[in-house]
Amino acid sequence: MQKPRIYADFQNLDNANRLVLNCAGTLEDLKRNGIELQDGLVLTFYTDDADDQGQDDELKIEGVVHFDSKEGLWVAEVNWAALSHASDEPSPNGPPTKIANR
Repeated sequence: MQKPRIYADFQNLDNANRLVLNCAGTLEDLKRNGIELQDGLVLTFYTDDADDQGQDDELKIEGVVHFDSKEGLWVAEVNWAALSHASDEPSPNGPPTKIANR
């Protein structure tokens, strides 16, 4: 079963380079999916992006949720080297739909 996709602002980072999970789009997706944040929860996060031709091609990354008690907010620890575009994923009917000349 595929994990729900949760919007995150990939430029909203804390000092440890973790995603801060407090923007409106994140909160809306969590509510819509009935997800309550908890330490250790693994989620797939996405943000808007485009390819070289200006076509939508979301960025996505998996992250582990943690509560930062010092800052009083939820964050997601991610491996930025694993960042990928939606077009990098295999389509349901075959190989990846990767766009050439990216």
